Amino acid sequence: MSLPETDSIVPLDVLYGTHHGWLQGWLRRSLGCSQQAADLAQDTFVRLLVRGRPISNRAPRALLARIARGLVIDHWRRDALERAYLEALAQLPEPSHPSPEVRHEALQCLERIAQLLEGLKPVVREAFLLYQLGGLNHAQVALELGVSSRTVERHVASALLHCYRLCFEAPQ
Repeated sequence: MSLPETDSIVPLDVLYGTHHGWLQGWLRRSLGCSQQAADLAQDTFVRLLVRGRPISNRAPRALLARIARGLVIDHWRRDALERAYLEALAQLPEPSHPSPEVRHEALQCLERIAQLLEGLKPVVREAFLLYQLGGLNHAQVALELGVSSRTVERHVASALLHCYRLCFEAPQ
């Protein structure tokens, strides 16, 4: 990918030196926590490093903000998953609480599932979750969603195919 003649490439270290403070302040205002802001600012620059493409001087703050915004959304999603998981654990009797290692592994699995289902339309995701986790059959899911049983079958099949492709097919 070539850059237009008016654009020039900015080395990552220059971008970091010039915009890191701004990005961290922007994230601190968004998150309300300086430690999380520092972590996500670093993660933003790591994403740029891993991406391996040249960085244009055209709108570096817009690029940084776009990457950081995605990381903030991921952070909030992980936080919501963790809270929901911990609330579910609180309902269990004390002796059946899993070890910290098992809790960590469960949270990682929940995060991966959330990422897999993220690209689905909301109605497809809901049908899939009601069928797979809610223990409902196609007819019950159809009643719940106000659609036909055949539509539920298509939604569930579509969700399964989506997850399969993300897990087993090579990235394009």
